[in-house]
Amino acid sequence: MPEPETPAQIPPKPPSKIFVLRILARWKRAIWNFWHQNSGEWKWLEDEPLTLVDLTRNLWRVAVPSAGFFILLGLSSVIATLGLLAGSAATIIGAMIIAPMMGPIISIALAIVVANRRLLRRASMTLALGVAMNILIAMLLTQILGLRTLNPEIVGRIRPSLLDLGVALAAGVAGAYAKSRSEVSDALPGVAIAVALVPPLSVVGIGLAYGSQEVGVGSLILFATNLIGIIFSGALVFLLQRYGSVEKAKSGLLAGVLGLILLVIPLGISLRNILLRENVRNQIERLLQRETLTFSRTQIESLQVRPRRHRLYVEMQVTAQPGTITETQVELVRQFLASELSRTIDLTVSVIPAEFFETTAETANSD
Repeated sequence: MPEPETPAQIPPKPPSKIFVLRILARWKRAIWNFWHQNSGEWKWLEDEPLTLVDLTRNLWRVAVPSAGFFILLGLSSVIATLGLLAGSAATIIGAMIIAPMMGPIISIALAIVVANRRLLRRASMTLALGVAMNILIAMLLTQILGLRTLNPEIVGRIRPSLLDLGVALAAGVAGAYAKSRSEVSDALPGVAIAVALVPPLSVVGIGLAYGSQEVGVGSLILFATNLIGIIFSGALVFLLQRYGSVEKAKSGLLAGVLGLILLVIPLGISLRNILLRENVRNQIERLLQRETLTFSRTQIESLQVRPRRHRLYVEMQVTAQPGTITETQVELVRQFLASELSRTIDLTVSVIPAEFFETTAETANSD
């Protein structure tokens, strides 16, 4: 006769469906209460964009060619030019903060979307006068100071790439959104810092003062990239917020697309060259420092790589003691690099003679 099943052997009953639903409902109430007790009712979720009338009125004010606009822009141009010539990134950032260029540019974006020709003409005139003023101030200031230097702050603004276009598009989105929301207008200084409108124009003036076509044209392309990117993405943001219509903005958006297409080609080539240059630079530094004896005890001061089709032009400047590097050794290094990189290499090495002197208290006393 089988033994009766003890209570310990009875398997537990699975929780009922009603019990599980009660647990879920309890958790839902707890999360809901936590949300409302700690959120301040999340007022930002209720933030509505400005009406078209209010937005147009606000942008109309910043698009006017007023004395305040030109005073701030003039000061920004002076600060940016001095910062560029001195190679001071902090000074350049200060110039970006006070620059009033974003106002007319965002105004152009809205004018395109709503087909407001008066606002478009006014903002375009203000922007054109501001651009000319910025370039003129930078050129005159550079000529007065007489400095002729191409530091990294200047060089970094004469070779724009697709990365700069990406920054401009993002800045246009942020700028248009901030202008359409009064609660987030404090973000505009950060947008100005991110996109940097005044420094490229200052570099154009510096290039004109130097008589350098490469400096002037390169920085002008950077400014055009920023300008077109901000206007195009800003117009899209205004459209998404139901300002204007696609029909009204059709011609302006088409012009923006054509401008972006024209910029994408040189910017894409520039980005490819930058990536190739950095890749080759890293490989060369690794090879020279770790796998060759010729430059193992030298200090590489500068290394420039210029790709041209299937050939690489490498220019090095090293510090070494006199007589430690010979032409034969440089040729061996060139062959070694060509073999490792599978590219035709033209190598130019500039050697800065270095002499080392050492003195101690003991040697001084013995003398």
